[in-house]
Amino acid sequence: MNQPRLAVIEDMPRVLELINELAVFEKEPEAVEVSLSDLQTDGFGANPKFTCFVIEVNAKVEGIALVYPRYSTWKGEVLHLEDLIVSEASRGMKLGTKLLDTVVKYAKEKDVKRVSWEVIDWNEPAIKFYQSKGANVMRDWDVVQLDEKGIENYLANINQ
Repeated sequence: MNQPRLAVIEDMPRVLELINELAVFEKEPEAVEVSLSDLQTDGFGANPKFTCFVIEVNAKVEGIALVYPRYSTWKGEVLHLEDLIVSEASRGMKLGTKLLDTVVKYAKEKDVKRVSWEVIDWNEPAIKFYQSKGANVMRDWDVVQLDEKGIENYLANINQ
């Protein structure tokens, strides 16, 4: 079985396919706005915005872990795991474990104080997986966001 590796720009079409597969799984198939060009530029441009690890099965990318740095006012530098995705066809092959292992090793190399991520509350298999690895699933916190429209509406209300 292959081990995770750093993604290369040529992996981005498959990475985008897996992102879309996740959106379907999470019941938001129309929510993906990121394009192949965005992934290529943002991940491999002059100032990369993320690091992506991939894992292959039979020479095809079947899983990804996409991370980027954040800063905690309590802890200092932390690493955010945006998504850990394993294709539906390849679940149960320990690819998620290998990807998470790689992310945690990367975090240690970067000397960050924490790795954080979100998991949708109805995805009990993922929650159990993360808890089995020692992660603290903080059910008393809510994710708060402003999407593009929310940002525009917010700004319209303060510029009156």
